[in-house]
Amino acid sequence: MLARVWSASIVGIDAVKVGVEVDISGGLPGIVVLGLPDSAIQESRERVKATLKNAGFAFPMRKIVINLTPADLRKEGPCFDLPISVGILAASEQVSADLLGDYLFLGEVSLDGTLRPVAGVLPIAANAQKMGIAGLVLPVDNAQEAAVIKELAVYGCKHISDVVNFLNNPGRYQPVQLNGTVETLDVTYPHYSADLQDVKGQAHARRALEIAAAGGHNLIFVGPPGSGKTMLARRLPGILPPLSFAESLEVTRIHSVAGLLKNRGSLVRDRPFRSPHHSASGPSLVGGGTFPRPGEISLSHRGILFLDELTEFKRDVLEFLRQPLEDGYVTISRTKQSVMFPAQFTLVASTNPCPCGYYGDTIQQCTCSPRQREQYWTKLSGPLMDRIDLQVAVNRLKPEEITQQPTGEASISVRQRVQQASDRAITRFQAELNLRCNAQMQSCHLQKWCQLDDTSRNLLEAAIRKLGLSARASDRILKVGRTIADLAGEDQLKANHVAEAIQYRTIDRMQ
Repeated sequence: MLARVWSASIVGIDAVKVGVEVDISGGLPGIVVLGLPDSAIQESRERVKATLKNAGFAFPMRKIVINLTPADLRKEGPCFDLPISVGILAASEQVSADLLGDYLFLGEVSLDGTLRPVAGVLPIAANAQKMGIAGLVLPVDNAQEAAVIKELAVYGCKHISDVVNFLNNPGRYQPVQLNGTVETLDVTYPHYSADLQDVKGQAHARRALEIAAAGGHNLIFVGPPGSGKTMLARRLPGILPPLSFAESLEVTRIHSVAGLLKNRGSLVRDRPFRSPHHSASGPSLVGGGTFPRPGEISLSHRGILFLDELTEFKRDVLEFLRQPLEDGYVTISRTKQSVMFPAQFTLVASTNPCPCGYYGDTIQQCTCSPRQREQYWTKLSGPLMDRIDLQVAVNRLKPEEITQQPTGEASISVRQRVQQASDRAITRFQAELNLRCNAQMQSCHLQKWCQLDDTSRNLLEAAIRKLGLSARASDRILKVGRTIADLAGEDQLKANHVAEAIQYRTIDRMQ
């Protein structure tokens, strides 16, 4: 007898409907899986056999052929355990097949029949209606994640026997209800306890953090060891504006595909903060694998990618950042498919000014030669530095500043100004699709919202000549100036806003 069960496979951060066809016929007992399955699916043959026996069902000792459609799409992961089990039970007439066409099944099964959570549930749930599916049957630990999609009936089951009971008596079961509303879901990222108030001095760097948070601008801190670069960077998440629901859904889909939402069951509500080690490889940063998975830059989507000790990263790894910083996405190409992951992140980096770390320091003398300093900076290409809007020198504190109590503003006060500036930008961009902050503006937007008077234009032209700025760098000065104007509550971009933006081209002035 033939039975067909519906499941899904992840491609990028989207889902593709997969048919699981099970045919039981005469012949030598055994299970054959067709349709480009990976090793995890091949292993499910023995796993499903043991599961059904241990759960009290009769396993048919006949020839079983399992076909996964479409046949040209590679399938991976243990999420097909449940649909294969249900298909075998339906083909052997141990469960009703009346509802199999209406629901999508996914989940890993343990040998005792317990259903285990799987990755990628939210993208599947978000695409289920497009697939013509009425509801999802899946492990109870994934139910809250899928229930975020309100229009979808979600049934969470603890054991495979619960799935059988649901198919035989659907009227006795109610869909899972979301715990609270989407707007009040618990956060899955912890609230950041690091406060800007802990930072002593560094008014210039604190101001740069505020501008970066308000406009989504890329930022680099340059200074000697112990000057507070890392401390400052780790306080940026505490002043960022909150995620909107649409942004939260985007971020959660990426983390779901990466398997970072297991047993959590709620949306990511705080902006991500990712800090990979400087030994990270290119694929770990941009994503990759036989079945492409998101890397650090996609896991930082709508949040912060912090690269501490930037010059310790390999040059070829850093060059991978150029295209995502410009386009807001990364494309991973494989022989049979090309996958695109979103990557609209804010790059925050820190580095020493030279190999010894003390070039320009007023306390300790630099021991590096000019050639050593020049070679040190060759890891950071001109095109990459062009894409960093805020280049900030962070000097070491004086002895009297170290012993003083912190006197700066608390993060909550700064966050209020950042939120107001962000709201001004969002209001301004209402007619523009996919534009959420000043850093995302293109040339056409600069002509519309960053018009300069004669004084501002002369100031910018002088900076371009003196610092040798590229067209991209000058555009980024205008974007930063627009954010400074928003923080000041002004609609017109003025000379003082442009002048302050020019001050954040530290590395251009060093070279």
